[in-house]
Amino acid sequence: MNKKTKTIIWIVVAVLVVGLVGILLSDIIGSARDVSFSEFMAYLQKGEIHKLYIDAYNWTGYALDSNGNLVPVLATVAPSVYDFSSLTALLESLNNPQVIANLAIEFTDPNAGSIWSSLIPLFGVVLVALMFWLIMRNAAGGNNPTMSIGKTKAHVQNNLKVRFTDVAGAEEEKEELQEVVEFLKSPKKFSNLGARIPSGVLLVGPPGTGKTLFAKAVAGEAGVPFFSVSGSDFVEMYVGVGAKRVRELFDLAKKNQPCIIFIDEIDAVGRRRGAGLGGGHDEREQTLNQILVQMDGFEANEGIIVMAATNRADILDPALLRPGRFDRQITVNLPDVKGREQILRVHARNKPMSPDVNFKTVARITAGFSGADLANLLNEAAILAARANKKLIENVHLFDAIDKVMMGLKKKSHVITEADKRILAYHEAGHAVLAELCKYCDPVHEVTIIPRGNGAGGFTMTRPAEDSVFNSYNEMLDDICMTLGGRVAEELVIKDVTQGASGDLRMVTNTARRMITQYGMSEELGLVAYDSDQPVFVGMEYGHSESKYSQETAAKIDAEIRRLTAEAHERATKLLQENRSILDNMARLLVEKETIYTEEVAMLMKGASYQEVIAFMDENAGVREKDPFAAMIGGVNKETAETASEEKTEDVSTDKQE
Repeated sequence: MNKKTKTIIWIVVAVLVVGLVGILLSDIIGSARDVSFSEFMAYLQKGEIHKLYIDAYNWTGYALDSNGNLVPVLATVAPSVYDFSSLTALLESLNNPQVIANLAIEFTDPNAGSIWSSLIPLFGVVLVALMFWLIMRNAAGGNNPTMSIGKTKAHVQNNLKVRFTDVAGAEEEKEELQEVVEFLKSPKKFSNLGARIPSGVLLVGPPGTGKTLFAKAVAGEAGVPFFSVSGSDFVEMYVGVGAKRVRELFDLAKKNQPCIIFIDEIDAVGRRRGAGLGGGHDEREQTLNQILVQMDGFEANEGIIVMAATNRADILDPALLRPGRFDRQITVNLPDVKGREQILRVHARNKPMSPDVNFKTVARITAGFSGADLANLLNEAAILAARANKKLIENVHLFDAIDKVMMGLKKKSHVITEADKRILAYHEAGHAVLAELCKYCDPVHEVTIIPRGNGAGGFTMTRPAEDSVFNSYNEMLDDICMTLGGRVAEELVIKDVTQGASGDLRMVTNTARRMITQYGMSEELGLVAYDSDQPVFVGMEYGHSESKYSQETAAKIDAEIRRLTAEAHERATKLLQENRSILDNMARLLVEKETIYTEEVAMLMKGASYQEVIAFMDENAGVREKDPFAAMIGGVNKETAETASEEKTEDVSTDKQE
């Protein structure tokens, strides 16, 4: 609703309010003391009525009160009084010629209504007309969802400022999309050689990897209009609406070609047909059919490139993925360490960063982060810096932001009893010690017993030294052993177990089950895949409820899972018993300092006492406050950290050769 419409509405409302107030005031001002007709005639007889006003069936006379002031006196009479002869006889019966001579009489036609009785219907007509005008105006402007149910919901953007330089960490994807830009800029360059412009480009990848940003960058580089719409915008409860919106979208694109149509989350409308519970007349399937026809049907759509994004390409209809529709499928993966550094630098352009911030260090620690995660990381760091009244974003803010994004906000004010603190310390120390003793585990970066916002009482953060695509059998066995370290430490020291290991047990069970049912890492069951790592799609699984393997095989799978976890538990128990002094020293250090890093863990593993580590931490407290990453990557005591890292790398290399 624009400003002009609002002004008209307020004027009409004001007029109606003034009219109603006038009616009320007229009733209040004209109100008189109501008396019986005989009393009214007594006033006339005494000569106290100086003026008589006859209106409808009411006689109003103005008499003197006790103070000598004129006040109106009202009397209701019968209709017969309006007969003129009866009125004359009534006045003559007063037998007081002086009263009659001084009495002023005024008449009003009883059949004539008041002015307000005429205005009130007029107000009603004006109000109804105004409401009808507003409804029709909104319907014409597309603001009424009922009247605009079939209109396309695409958002049109021209002259996008996004460029490939704004997208970092995906050089190969840029190269493939650069060809699309060339198609849009110089189509004749390719058509002269008989090359056909691709109809569609499907971007596939995990959430947050920048698929939408890539589509905008293509439109920005080519300088063409960008029509963006979500897959869910096509489907409504009314039959045929989705197909109509698809036709309108492509008709609009044809008027602006060359251009790009971008459909985000296309799996909402492009799921495999025949996989749902509905029949062929399902509204979603009709919408999909229209998309298929528009992309590669009887009409040519030269100059229109359809780009789409999804993280569930496995459930898309095969007709969408054939050549002629989505000719190209580009997988946008999570960035590697080099890509993460580039992404951090892109998102740090408009943020005041401290000169000593090292993005290489941050990139090393944030393995597995997507582009959206890294953007959120820098945003959280900026918020923490503003909260601390700092002018620049420093290392300490980035460090705290990593912890906050990964594990939640620290609950420093949470009160923990000494008994619970001791249990937490031994639990996390068990994880950390086994992570250092197991040769294939990732290095320990941080161990803390400070509660977190995600419900964790503490955590042990291990991060890989470098990005790795594959996980070997030995790496998964060591991971299971390390994960059981907290439960084993409770058994050895506390002589009891708590619910704190429930999350660890779920992780161990899931890892062991994948090893057996998906990766073929069981000699008992052989090289057979009994399960899939793909997410379940109910529509495809419906009607195929029979088990993929027999009950005997299921029993063997359960037995193998118990065997793997039991062997890992036995191994973890043996390692912690052999290194009990290290476990005790680390737990005592955690109780006193609450958080330790790579350097402290390395010193304890080399046999340092907890008093020596405390003295080392107190001595380097200033360095840690300025650059917390130094303690995590061995910047305070490089010799100790590098020696431990080299020893572990040497052990891993030896085992791999064996």
